[in-house]
Amino acid sequence: MANPLSADPSLAAFGSSLAAISLAELGDKTFFMALILAVRHRARWVFVGAFAALTAVTLISLALGYGLRELLPQTVVPWLAAALFLGFGLKLLIDAQAMAANAASAEAEQAEEAINAAQTGGVGVTAWAVIWEAFVLVFVAELGDRTQFTTIFMATAPAQVFSFAGLLAGTLLGHALVTWLAVGAGKWIGQRVDERLLYRLSGGLFLVVGLASLKQALG
Repeated sequence: MANPLSADPSLAAFGSSLAAISLAELGDKTFFMALILAVRHRARWVFVGAFAALTAVTLISLALGYGLRELLPQTVVPWLAAALFLGFGLKLLIDAQAMAANAASAEAEQAEEAINAAQTGGVGVTAWAVIWEAFVLVFVAELGDRTQFTTIFMATAPAQVFSFAGLLAGTLLGHALVTWLAVGAGKWIGQRVDERLLYRLSGGLFLVVGLASLKQALG
C-alpha cells in the first residue's frame, strides 16, 4: 500500500505543516503577544507586524532544515527525519503530561511582561511604530520556540515526503490563520485553550510523520 504521506509530497507537506503550525501556535506566547497588542493598537497593524515576523522566522527555519538535509548523505536523511520527528513527538507528549492546567495563562503572563518591558520607554501610535513593535516582539519570541523547531524538523524530511512549496504554503497559512484569530477573537479563544491537549495532538502528529519517515528509511 502506498504511503499516504509520500503519495503527493506537496499535499502531504501542506496538510502536515498547516496542522502542526496551527496546533503549535494556538496558545503560544506569540499568540498572546498578538492578542495583547491588538487590544492596545489597531488589529490590522498588529497582524502585519506579527505575520511579517513569523514569515521571516519561517524562511530562516526552512533554510536551516534544508541546509542540514543537503549537507548530509541522502541515505542518512530519512533516518535523521524519523529520529527528529519521533523524538520531538515523544517530547511533546511527555511535556503535556507534566504540564500544569493553567499553562496557557502562564504563556499569556509572559507575553504581557515582554510587551510591558518593551513599552517602558513609550511607543508611538503610528502604523509603522506599531508594526515595528509587533515585528520585533514576535520575531524575538519565535526564535528557539517549538514552532521554529517544528518547521526545521519538517524541512529535514526527504523531498519525496515533503515538498518545499507545500511546506512554505502550509506553514505560512497556519501562521496567518492563528495570527488572524489572535487579533480578531484572541480573548475568547485564549480563555478556552487547553495547552495539554494541543501538545498531545502535536505530539501525535509528529509520531505519525516520524513513523512514515521510518517506513521510508526501511523501505
